[in-house]
Amino acid sequence: MSTLPVYRWRLAPDGYATRRQLRAQGLRPGGQQVAAQLERPRRRGRSPLVAYLYRVDLAVPVRPMTPARREALAKANTARRLCPSCRRDAGYVIPAALGVCVPCAYPDPHGPEGSTR
Repeated sequence: MSTLPVYRWRLAPDGYATRRQLRAQGLRPGGQQVAAQLERPRRRGRSPLVAYLYRVDLAVPVRPMTPARREALAKANTARRLCPSCRRDAGYVIPAALGVCVPCAYPDPHGPEGSTR
């Protein structure tokens, strides 16, 4: 097993990119293994932040969005907006920490007459 080359933050040579950088170029790793890693030092003895790098020349184009994938993604995003308690569309993605919409998580102590909903 060979070890990965490690580069310091902002000092990686050309030809390497993170997943986000590949995506910004319309590319994806395409099954290739991690080629190198980037380390960003942190203070107070904490372990460094690590980003994995892929070779740009081995990256392949991102697959196009099909109508079926687009529909499935829309359904998933709609489900994330639906409150399981009151069954209303919250108008935003419900925070996982709450599990329900904000009005259900923090009910109005003055009753429904003070509510704007």
